[in-house]
Amino acid sequence: MSVLVTGANGFIGAAVVARLVERGVSDVRSLVRAGSDRRRLERMSGHRVVLGSLSSVDDAARALDDAETVIHLAAGLRGSVPELVLDTVVTTKHLLEAARRRQRPPRFVLVSSFSVYGVADQARDSVVDENTPLEARPAERDPYAFAKRRQEELVWSYADRIETVVMRPGAVHGPGRPALSTRIGLEIGPLFFFLGGDNLVPLSYVDNCADAIVHAALHPRSGGQAYNVHDDDLPTARQLLRCARPRHAVPIPYALLLAGSRLIDAYHRHSQGQLPAVLTPYKTASLYKPMRYANTKLKALGWRQLVPTDEALRRTFDLIAK
Repeated sequence: MSVLVTGANGFIGAAVVARLVERGVSDVRSLVRAGSDRRRLERMSGHRVVLGSLSSVDDAARALDDAETVIHLAAGLRGSVPELVLDTVVTTKHLLEAARRRQRPPRFVLVSSFSVYGVADQARDSVVDENTPLEARPAERDPYAFAKRRQEELVWSYADRIETVVMRPGAVHGPGRPALSTRIGLEIGPLFFFLGGDNLVPLSYVDNCADAIVHAALHPRSGGQAYNVHDDDLPTARQLLRCARPRHAVPIPYALLLAGSRLIDAYHRHSQGQLPAVLTPYKTASLYKPMRYANTKLKALGWRQLVPTDEALRRTFDLIAK
């Protein structure tokens, strides 16, 4: 079997490449941009690095070559809406067009995100699973959520011609990426504003996330489906705060946060944008409303967590402390 991994030089991508090699996939290709730092990938045996860009359909077609499966992780992580749409949506369009032109299109595995879910309008403590409605108002979230929602919408539009699998990881952590995501709080100057309270956090340790992606990518009956990717025994934001021990943590209760976001939003509108709408009631509800999470669909596919949650947290926070 031949598998192409886009975004192979990234945090999750490199772990996916390693897992494919461990699973004995005979032909693993890591697509990276020319000029990028490839030392981490080049230290790994059992795969070959392919230099290229998804900036055009022709480049994408050369990268695909005769691959039977594509695991698509390449996407923009930060920037303005136009920048992220270009780096996430347009590049995905090029890859899909290249795949569609093939006589036998490869299986297309998109690594999406939990940010595509529209949880702001859901009741408190609702279960977020694959049946949860997708974000209907992505422009009111943030540029990353907007781009990932549009990317997934695009991929599903090709599903009648290309076998599609969509993976939706939660907050991915591990060595090099702390578990204190924006779901826990915001660091502004010397202060860490703790906003997560006792909310469960849909964490996924990077090795577990990569294993789940590879498991679904290689499973013969995963096509046409989306899967939540997160670990078992999820910690609360407060437990993660205790693990991280930031120096100056300022707890903000959800009710106070919601009231503050209404004031910020109101002044943003009144001042015609002089104060950025860093938080709005919609953003606050999307990130900080208490919810529960389910990965039962992925487990029904036979996936089991590789690294226990306690051990995963120990690895992440011990390495941060060092």
